[in-house]
Amino acid sequence: MTDSLMTHSLLVCTTCASTWQNGKKVGVSGGEILLKELSQLHQNWKKRSPLEIRAVSCMSACSHACVVTFASQGKYSYLFGDLPSDSENISKTAAAIFSCAEMYCDRADGILGWKERPEPLKSGVIARIPAL
Repeated sequence: MTDSLMTHSLLVCTTCASTWQNGKKVGVSGGEILLKELSQLHQNWKKRSPLEIRAVSCMSACSHACVVTFASQGKYSYLFGDLPSDSENISKTAAAIFSCAEMYCDRADGILGWKERPEPLKSGVIARIPAL
């Protein structure tokens, strides 16, 4: 485990997979559904690792909805998309995100090998951004 004081952020786009009418969002978006599921899982999971879940109103990856990002000081950041948020797959998607987040938190540099990432995070990587 990396430094226990280090903050790891899981950013969740709440605009993803929205329905729009007359320029206004209607109903609950897929991103909001995913955030709710992740927040429920986080209640038990956070005792093991310093992960903060943050809602983001838009990550400008609309063609890849739903989108999440792993980020931490001094580590690579990952932007994942095309994550299922439908009721049939939401639990599986959230579990995969947390499994991958746990690996991310454990890595000093944040690098996540393709083979070790669970689906849909294996095929859903949009970007790996070097640490500043």
